[in-house]
Amino acid sequence: PEAEPLLQPLDLLVWDAPNIDMTLSNVIGARPSPASRPRFDAVARWLVDGAGDRDVEGSVFTNVPPGAATGMRGWIEALRSFGYAVFAKPKLHHDDDVDLAMLEHIDERSRTHRLTRLVVASGDGRNFTEPLEAIARTGTEVVVLSFGEVAGYALESDLLTFVDLEDVPGAFTTPLDRVR
Repeated sequence: PEAEPLLQPLDLLVWDAPNIDMTLSNVIGARPSPASRPRFDAVARWLVDGAGDRDVEGSVFTNVPPGAATGMRGWIEALRSFGYAVFAKPKLHHDDDVDLAMLEHIDERSRTHRLTRLVVASGDGRNFTEPLEAIARTGTEVVVLSFGEVAGYALESDLLTFVDLEDVPGAFTTPLDRVR
């Protein structure tokens, strides 16, 4: 029998933009301003620095509400200029969410690469706890990047590593005024 081809090691970041934005609002008790939003260039540097010589991929998943596409264009172009792939899904109904698309992307990358480190930026334990713990059981380092106030699922798990987004060097230009 032929040997299985060796898969290229990959550090993969999947970013749940609607969830991070909502949880940031909860953490600071206000709508995030440009100054209080995370800097994607700093997160990209952190991801690359942690990967060593492995390949990296950063993917941002977002919803596009009706009429908002034009206003989001600059943000999406900025993300792409930092090297992120952007997956935008129309937000036509209340339950239109990006979580399933994120999990499908992770599954696809796990078939085409050997996931060495998977970083999931989301505080949504309801949809991510079981799949992420299953991936961790395969030997992949699974990191949840979020806020401690809302990511109890990662803090309580023996299989997942938690990193507070504010602990990523340069992710915020000024310390967050956390209310929770």
